[in-house]
Amino acid sequence: MIILGLVVTLAALAAAVAVILGNTGGVHVSAFGHEVPGLTQQWHLFLAGVVVAIVFMAGAGIAALGFRRAVNIRRELRDLRDEHEESLQTLELERRKLQQALAQARRGLDEQPPVPAQRVAPN
Repeated sequence: MIILGLVVTLAALAAAVAVILGNTGGVHVSAFGHEVPGLTQQWHLFLAGVVVAIVFMAGAGIAALGFRRAVNIRRELRDLRDEHEESLQTLELERRKLQQALAQARRGLDEQPPVPAQRVAPN
């Protein structure tokens, strides 16, 4: 989207520069070495300028939207990466605590002497 916006913007700029530099006389408009048909009066030339300006603004707008979208995507990816790292750290801490608790429980079982089983008399 960025590239499309830049291409349209550059095309509008090239057309405007070609019209400005290629016209020294009255209302004969030439662009890229060819005379533009249909532009015989000054208001025709004005409308052509308006069209070029609209195309330029559209291209610049498309490029700006593309840049904004790219920045938002990078920001979201960075936030997700940070959130993922925090989750991993939390899970690692919890795993360590559980390992310590398991080790303490195993040590506690090893230190206590086994309790002899009691027989229950039948009724």
